[in-house]
This record gives sequence, C-alpha cells and structure tokens, in this order.
Amino acid sequence: MNKIKRISFFTSVFFLLISPLMAQEPPVLFEEPLSPRIANYDIDVRLDPDTRILTGQEILTWHNKTQHSATELRFHLYLNAFRNSRSTFMKRTGGVHRGNKIDKDGWGFIDVTRFAIKDGEDLTGAMEFIQPDDNNEDDKTVFRVPLPRPVPPGGTIRLAIDFTAKLPEPPFARTGAKKEYFFVGQWFPKIGVLMPDGTWNCHQFHANSEFFADFGVYNVRMTVPEENIVGATGIEVSVRKNGDGTATHFYHAEDVHDFAWTTSPEFVEFTGQAQDVSIRVLMQPDHAYQGERHLEAAKTAVEYFQNWYGDYPFPNLTVVDPRRGASGSGGMEYPTLITAGTAYGLPEGLRAVEMVIIHEFGHNFWYHLLASNEFEESWLDEGINTYTEIQIMNDAYGDQGNMVDLLGVKINDIELHRMQYVLNADIDPMLRKAWEYYDSRSYGVNSYSKPGVVLTTLQNYLGKEKMQEIMREYVRRWRFKHPTTKDFIAVANEVAGQDLTWFFDQAVYSNKVLDYSVDRIFSVPEREPSGFDFDMSTSGQDSLSTDGSGMPDSVSASPAEDSSEADEEKIYLSGVNLRRLGDFIFPVELRVEFSDGEVITEHWDGKELWKKFRYRRAAKLVSATIDPENKVVLDVNYTNNSKARKIRAAAVSKLSFRLMFWMQALLDQPSLLNAITRLGSIF
Repeated sequence: MNKIKRISFFTSVFFLLISPLMAQEPPVLFEEPLSPRIANYDIDVRLDPDTRILTGQEILTWHNKTQHSATELRFHLYLNAFRNSRSTFMKRTGGVHRGNKIDKDGWGFIDVTRFAIKDGEDLTGAMEFIQPDDNNEDDKTVFRVPLPRPVPPGGTIRLAIDFTAKLPEPPFARTGAKKEYFFVGQWFPKIGVLMPDGTWNCHQFHANSEFFADFGVYNVRMTVPEENIVGATGIEVSVRKNGDGTATHFYHAEDVHDFAWTTSPEFVEFTGQAQDVSIRVLMQPDHAYQGERHLEAAKTAVEYFQNWYGDYPFPNLTVVDPRRGASGSGGMEYPTLITAGTAYGLPEGLRAVEMVIIHEFGHNFWYHLLASNEFEESWLDEGINTYTEIQIMNDAYGDQGNMVDLLGVKINDIELHRMQYVLNADIDPMLRKAWEYYDSRSYGVNSYSKPGVVLTTLQNYLGKEKMQEIMREYVRRWRFKHPTTKDFIAVANEVAGQDLTWFFDQAVYSNKVLDYSVDRIFSVPEREPSGFDFDMSTSGQDSLSTDGSGMPDSVSASPAEDSSEADEEKIYLSGVNLRRLGDFIFPVELRVEFSDGEVITEHWDGKELWKKFRYRRAAKLVSATIDPENKVVLDVNYTNNSKARKIRAAAVSKLSFRLMFWMQALLDQPSLLNAITRLGSIF
C-alpha cells in the first residue's frame, strides 16, 4: 500500500473509532501537503428535503500565492445558472441540457446573505454581479467584491459567508433533486483563480463550460434526515444524530479543488477494494442487481489508471447510481466521488456502465490531480480522458466489440468516437474556449471525440509503450499544478525524443482534415518495343524505381480487360496513384499485393498532393491499401483507402450482408440504439 494512503487509512479508522468520544477534529490525511492549498473551506450546511433548500455558513481561508496584490475577490455562484430563463446558461440551452429539462417549478438559485471578513468588516453591500464573458446583465453566476485592504503577495484572508441555495428539480446539468434523491454539486460560493499575472480567472457558467478552481482542504458538515445515507468527496469523519430527526455527516478532504455530495434514504451500498483504494458504490434499489457490475467496473478503472498512469493518492472512491428520473446528475466527476448511470435490463454486452465508470474515474487524474482549466482548454481533461477510456476499454474488454458485443454486433469504443469526429471533422479547432465553439455539437466533438482520435493516432505513430511514458510523465510532472496545452506538448516532445510540433499544430490548433486515398491502380502486360530503334523485343530490369521513370501514367486497357491470368511468363507494368485529399499532413504506409503472393510495403511522408508508385515484374498487381492496419484513425474516410484490381464479388456480398445485419439489429432494438446514440452525451 502506498505510504500516504496507508497513513490516510489508519488515521481515518482511528478518528472514526474515537470521534464519538471527543470533539470532532478532522484527520490529517497526508504527511505533507500535495498541493498549494490556496482555497480552504469549512462549511456547515443543512438540507430541507421538502423545499430543496440548502442553508449554509462558509469560512473560506484564501492564500494569495501570486506576486501581485489582490485588490478584489471574485466568486462563482453556479446555481444561479438555473435561476431564470435569462441566465447565460439558460439562454444558450433553451432550458434543455443533454436531453434533460427543469420542471416548470424546478428553478434553482443561490443567494449570498452575508459576506464579511472574518472578525472584520461586513462587505455584503459591496458585492457586485459581473459578466466578464458576454455582458449579459441578467446573468448572476459571478460576483466581485472590492477589498478595503489588498491581500499582498503571500498574504491570507479569512471570510465568513452565509448563503441560501435551492437545488433545481429534476437534476439538471450535474446537480439537483428528485423526490428523496439529492445530488449536490457546484452548490456553495466558490472563489475563482487568481492567475500568476494577477488577473482573475472566474468565468460565467456557460452551456458547455465546466470548471476551474484552486486546491485546498475541505471540512464539510451536512445535516440531512436521520435515515439518509450520505456520499461525498473525501472521507467521513463522524456522524452525529441531532435528536430532531436529522443527522450531521462530517466529511474531510485534502488537496482537492471541489466538493460534492449526495444523499438518499434508498441507497443500497456495495463495497470493495482495488489495490490500495477502498470503493463504495451507492445503488438505487431498482438497480441493486447491477451493484457488483458497478463495483467491478470501478475496480478495473482504479487498477488500470494506477498501473498505467501513476498513483491515485486518495484512499477511497465513491460511485453513485442516480435515481430514475434524475439522469441529469449522471456521468459526472468530482474528487473521489463520481456518478454513473444505467438502465433497466442493460445487457452485459452493452458496456455503457463500464465505459462511463472508467471515464468518470479517469477525471480523478486528468481533471482532479492536474486541474487544468476546463473553461478554456476542455480537451486537456475531457479529451485526454476519452483517449485513456478508449485504451482501457480496448485492453480490458478486447479489441473486438469492447463497447457493444450483442446480437452479432461488435463495436469498439474508438469506432464510436471516430464516427462522431468524422461527422463533424472541420467545424472548429480542438482548442477553443468552451463557449466559443460553433455549437454544442462542436464542443462535444472537439472536447471528447476528436482528442480521443488524435491521441490514439499519435499512440499508433509513436508506439503504445512510448505513449504511456508520455502520459505517465505528464501526470508525474504536473500533479496539482494546472497544466496547459503547451505543457502537455512539451512533455510529449521531450519523452518522445522528437519534435511533434508539426502534429499538434495541425491536430490541436487547426481544423485541418486528414484524408489519404488510393486514387487508382493498374496492371497491364508490357508491350514489345517498336519503332525505328527496335526490331526485336528486349527485356529490362525486374523492377523500376518508384519515381515513375519509364512507366506509363495511364494505360489503354482497363484492369478488367487485361490479358489472361494463365499467361505467367509475361512482364507486367503496374502502378498505384495516391492522393492527399485533406490538408492535414501525416506520414502513411502503403501495402501493395501481387498475384504471386509478394507484398511490398512503401512509405510516403504525405507532404505532396499526390504520389505515384510504379512496378515492372512477372506478376500482376492485385490490390493497394493505404494504412492497412488502420493506425491513422484521424483519417476521415476509410472507404477510399484501398483498391483491388478486380472487384471481389464474394467480399462485397459479405460486407453488404454484415452492414444490413447491423442496421436491422439496431433498428430492431430501440433501447440499444438509444443507448449508443446517448453515449457521446452521457458525460
């Protein structure tokens, strides 16, 4: 067991045993802080389940670790995105987010009722809503407070903040309530990030944006109905019955940059262990039969990520199954707490549960350990996470049907993401602020699917071992440090031992499309020489260089009209013409097959618009295939990657039959089709 986790585990057990006998004190999880611990929260919150109201008191201890004085503070009030139809979030979504809608009386909000320097001035009257991204005066998701005295470099300020919040119903955009079930995310006044240059990074809550925050220590006491089960970020220190039908659950978390929690009296609990991580699964009673399936998927996620990408430093993980009618809280990630999502009768061969749990746990690496800015560089979290999800699904469940293996249909995770990318390949570059993409579809493709395809292509180019070295070093070097796209590229260049700028400039910073094709092939008998200088046939070399010297650019006979296969004594002139149809330049491999069984492999740097290969030999060219192993998954059109000299009727019939079977199977299974089409938006 990792030393830090061993300390965490035994310390947690110790405090759980003695907490009824002493005043509640949080345990010390880590011998040394893992992060800068800039934003530290002590929060007491009470839930009124009948009204969906949260009443909270928050003490924020904030450290200025920049070289600039802070003359004001900026805060997020995410729940105000659901305050009315005029917020930036609601105007952009039209009240629908990933298939979910707020009930007509299900609006949510958050109000700060008191904002003061701890043991000092009351600054409530100085609070001012601002809209730094779009100047929408109706948006109240960000506020600023001018300070009576600046917080100098290295200085600290302690704030006392009282707030009242109401959760939306049903859960919408990751948070909310449905009858007895509550998932409470982005629920408290949360300070923005003061950047090294002294400016505040505190964006409004947009339809497509997620989050960015500093690390800290959280002590949170949640008062809920006594019969309720609670799951939350961090570890549970104690539970105190209050004698009024409520209980207070005290959770402690260190070196995290957010805190979320859930509560319901109906959760069915499953527990297990993966390496040095304790796993807790909170299932809905009507899904309880899938509890072990969720648990096994979580174990797979923990083990692969730790084995491949480095240590997960926290001692535990909680997986939450959202209530029926509360899918808006599904497929979401918070430190040590993730939500999944399933359906009644979900067959084993449709691995939606496994994929979602692997994906959401992955955020505990790419988002929670590294904490990149999802407002401005969403691909660093969602995209890298999609890539690692693809690799783990392939390794854990096989390279045939790792996502869907049902009714004869086999579909891999990479194929689903590639399909989404191909259908929307050139709308935007991958790197863009979340609210500046053309639309939600472009945000999804460029934040999730395209990065998954891009990094899989890079892995196939560099080799799996080298790519894993890059990812592992990226985690090791940038844990708790808010890396940027440039930081990732720098690690990739260093570990790969080569300058990959040519690749990232195209893949990340542009909307260039990659498409290489076999434009034409031919193979015709060599004619005997004729003319003034020839009175008899002559023979030349067995083959010519691939620059086309002495070889025809066109032939009079079509491939179907050339001479008999039986004449094996003839010399044949053969050729393959390749074209670059897209503007993304990438090296490609060509496999050329001849009738005598010989296979020739050629390499082309892909820089020119076309390339010709010519051959002179005693065998006919049979076929030519670019990227024969489909390594370049960025190629948007596989159908033009190969040509055969003669169309093989049997092969065509087989392919047509398979396509017809797949389509019929999908159309005959509405639940399967719906599940597949929702995979891209479940996060």
